[in-house]
Order: sequence, then C-alpha cells, then structure tokens
Amino acid sequence: MTHRAFRSALAGLLLACLLLPMAGCRGGIKGLLAKFHHRQSKSKPNTTDYAGNLQAVVSSNKLDVMERPDFSDYETQVRQFYNQRSYELAWTRNGVPTEAAMTLIQVFQNAALKGLDPADYDAGTGPADAGRWQPRLQKLDEIRRKNDTSDDAQTAVAQFDAAMTISAMRYVSDLHLGRINPQSLNFDIDVPSRRAAFNIVTFVDNQLVDATASAVVSALDKIEPQSPLYQATEEALPKYLQLAQQQSAQPVQPLPAAEKTVAKGGEYPAMTELWARLQMEGDAEADATAPKHYDAEAARAVRHFQERHGLSADGKLSQGTIDALNVPMSVRVRQIDDALERWRWLPENFVQPRVMVNLPEFTVRAYDPDHTLAFEMKVVDGEAKGNHDTPMFVRSMRYMIFRPFWNLPVSIIKKELVNHLKKDPAVYMEKNDYIVTTGNGTLVPKWTVNDLVQGRYRVRQKPGPKNSLGLVKFMFPNEYDVYMHSTPEMGLFGLARRDRSHGCVRLQDAEKMADWVLDGQGDWDTDKIHEAMYGPADGSEAADNKTVGLETTLPVVITYLTAVGEEDGTIHFFNDIYGYDKQLDAALAKGRPYAQAPVKIDPKLTAGETE
Repeated sequence: MTHRAFRSALAGLLLACLLLPMAGCRGGIKGLLAKFHHRQSKSKPNTTDYAGNLQAVVSSNKLDVMERPDFSDYETQVRQFYNQRSYELAWTRNGVPTEAAMTLIQVFQNAALKGLDPADYDAGTGPADAGRWQPRLQKLDEIRRKNDTSDDAQTAVAQFDAAMTISAMRYVSDLHLGRINPQSLNFDIDVPSRRAAFNIVTFVDNQLVDATASAVVSALDKIEPQSPLYQATEEALPKYLQLAQQQSAQPVQPLPAAEKTVAKGGEYPAMTELWARLQMEGDAEADATAPKHYDAEAARAVRHFQERHGLSADGKLSQGTIDALNVPMSVRVRQIDDALERWRWLPENFVQPRVMVNLPEFTVRAYDPDHTLAFEMKVVDGEAKGNHDTPMFVRSMRYMIFRPFWNLPVSIIKKELVNHLKKDPAVYMEKNDYIVTTGNGTLVPKWTVNDLVQGRYRVRQKPGPKNSLGLVKFMFPNEYDVYMHSTPEMGLFGLARRDRSHGCVRLQDAEKMADWVLDGQGDWDTDKIHEAMYGPADGSEAADNKTVGLETTLPVVITYLTAVGEEDGTIHFFNDIYGYDKQLDAALAKGRPYAQAPVKIDPKLTAGETE
C-alpha cells in the first residue's frame, strides 16, 4: 500500500469509527490502528476487534481479576507478546476458547504434580478446584450465546486472554527456570543469564498458541530438566500428594517415643501403628499382617526405611528413626517440591553433570559420558554447627593435584591451631607435619605464635598421609576454595551424618575417583595413579604437589536435594542440615512476584577456610 493510499484508508476508517457507536466498533480507534501494525507473530491470524480492550488491560502491571495480580516481572514480555500480534486475541476464536487454552487450564490445575502452586496460574488448589478459570469459561460462553457486545463483555474477553497469557508465561518460566533466582538466596548459579536467553514470548506464541493438546504437553515436557533423577523425583510426587491429602483428612497420632532403642526381639507398645506407618510408603509389605513383637520382619522394614532416610541402617527402632517416621507427608511433599525447584536452576549443560555432589545426602555420583551412573561414593561435607556450610554452585573440573600441600588459612590458625600450640608448639607442629614459611615458600626456622596469628608467615602441612587434604585433590576453580579431596580421617565415613569438614568435600575412595577422572586422559592407568599417590613400589618418594591438567573438563554440580528419586522407583529423604530448604520455603511463601534480585554471593563459608 502506498503512503497516500494508507492515509486515505486510515482516514476512512477513522471517520467510520466516529460515525458508529463504540459497541459497533469493538476496541475503538486503537483497534483500527492495530490493523496497520506490522504483525510479527507466526501463529494463525485472529481478530483485532478487542485490540483496544487488550491494550487497556495490559497497560498496567497488575490485573486485578487474577489470584496473583502483580505481573510486573512479566510486564515487558506480555506487552511484546501482544504488540507482535497486533493485539489480536490469542486464546479464543469466535468466542470459544481454543484447544490450547483448554489444555493449559488443565495443566495449570495439575501444577502441583510438577511441584508448583496451581494458585500461581489462577487454578485454585488443584484438580478439584478450578479456581478462577471455570467462572471465566462460563462468562465467555454466556457472552457468545447472547452475542453480548457491551463494554463489560469486551473487557471480560480481553481479561480472559491476558490472564491466560500471563499464566502461561509464569508456568513456562517456573517449569523451565524455577520460580526463585538462586542468587537471591546466596547460591552461585546463574539463572538470570538463562532467563535472558530464553525467549518466552516466542515460545508461548510459536509453541503454545493454536497448538493441539498433545503439542502443548510435548512442548512443556521438553523444557523440563532432562535428567533421570529429576524425572524419578517428579514421578514420586503424586503418591506423596495423595498421602498428604489422606493424612489431612484423617489425622493420625504420632508414634510414641520408645523408652530405649528397640532391637530385634524387643517390644514396642505401638506395633500396629508402626506397621501401618511402614506400609504407608512401601517399606513394609502392604498385605502383611502387623507383627505383635519387634521381630525380624519389623526390623527389615525399619532398615529399609532407614536406608531411604539417611539414617544408620541397623534395623533398630531408635528415637531418631521414630522422629523420621513421624514427619508429616506434607513436609515430604515440600521436600520434593524444593528438590524439583533446584533441578530447574541448573544450566542445561549441568542438568546431567559428570560429577554431582548432594550435600544433605553426603553422596557423590559420577556419570560416564553416556550419562550412565559409574558409581556412588560417600562424602564428608561442611560442618553445619561450625558455620562451614558447603555452598551450592556449578563449575568444571579442570585439573588434579597429587600429594598436595595444605596452606592453613589465618582463620583456621586463629580458631583452631593456636589452641594446640599453647603447650609445646614445636612438638605439635612436627607431629602434624606443619612447617612455617614466608609467602614465597622459604622455611622460617624461628617464629612465634603471634607471628602466625598476625599472618606474618604461612603455615603449611607437608604432603603425605597426615595431610588434611589426603593424597589427591580435584580442582574446579571457584571463589570459595571448595574442592574434592581424599582424607586421612577415614573413620568419618562410618557416620550417618557426615558434615565434618571446613567446607570442602572429602571422598571415601579418592583413588577410585582419580582412576575414573583420568580414564582416557593421557597415559594414566591404575598403577601410575597409585604410584602418584603413595610412591613407587621400590619405596622411593613420590613427587609432591604434582598438577595434572585434564584434557576433557568435567561438569561438577554441588547441589542440595533433601528428596532424591531413584530410577528403581524408591525415593530417599534427608535432613535439612543447613536450613537451605527452610530458606527456600520462606522465599516461596512470600508469593509472586518471586525474588529475582541477586544478592552478593557471600555464603556462611569464608572463602579459603577449607581443607
């Protein structure tokens, strides 16, 4: 159309609009102007009759007809969505909700099955409560049947469309990236960059608008974390939602405390209640009759429960086991929800990492290049009581150091070492292979405790079997000086709760990890690795502080999952040792818009205060 023709047509349309009642010119002048806006959407064209109404509805960052009216965190995207489609309706055609709209409403109602809150998407409390969508659907039907063209009717149509767009964007973002920015909780995972790179406007417009029901479900499935552990955790959620609902409808009394730990052959006064509780999650056979005494079958079921909850799996009914049995199913649901949230924070290249440390589980998992599990191993991580919480972060392992030195941070010298130096400093230092050096490594023969406290000299622990870092450490550079390493304190791996380090991750079998890490990297084999750690077979000394760069770096995730679904269908729960779940729950409880502003990364762990 030429410029002159455009002006002529526009003048005619404006004149027509002025001569007609507003009800006969839906959306008013803005609706007519929208017809000349360059349409960028790839979805099928729809009516612009409500363009003016839509513009009015989204001109604010609040939509009062929604359960969570403040959509300021999606304001820009919502306006872009409608701008690029010339303010056409997206979710109704000829007054009837599209197949995609009806499918999404069902998805919103089932949001709890994904660890999300249905109310965030106007879906009430879930499948049995349609929330605000059912009245809206009824209103649309009434408007269509009556051919209602009133201002109120036009506004209602526009509000339905905008509410659907806002809810869809919220759901897609929550499912793909999580609700909270982990940086707002002091976790060093860069979700904002992923959020900026993910074009949610294009996704909603191209993948959801006008899609069939199956296409909507498929598109949403693809943006979830593609990890077997994530999927197994999510698959366990419906069962626990049902159990929580049953407990809410029929509350049960907590299991009574035992006067002392009950072993096989002992007595427990509430065997019937104990057995029913063990059957609830499948730790005891569903059709088995409750034993009258704490027999071998009861001990077996308790042992299975203990194995799933990070407890000492001895089959004895201790108070700690009773406390875990008394945890409400609603709490287990929250643990699963929190685990799914944390999975969604991970960048795509870390969703299936080669190395994954789960802090509350005290476990590291190593995965081969095809993502199959190579092995699991016990770990020791940062001590909660000592304020040495190991932080959550993602990095890449780049090199290893055999027989490392340990340079003691001044903080540890002040807090711990000084107390041991009060009686006979020289004897204690020699016994523990500590030496004092200048900053460039020159040995200092004469020094005072005050010199060490003031940081005038460095305290180093010589490489060898006494070294706190063990005989090998695995480096994934980070600002916290946290890494994985071996340890001389092997007795710690016999504990159920293993938060005993200053922040680093100690490995139960570091030589096995070294074999796996260096497999296919140069000429390293099992014998050469053993020699690098313990020295040659002839008794000569091994090379100290030997750095080995990795030809292929390995993605490492340090995460915090108090609920872990296994591929065999079982789910394991662990204690919230650092209070990270409590922190996340408190942030989510504040509601939308959820916290996105990053804070300065400053974990309880002091950078460098590791071993």
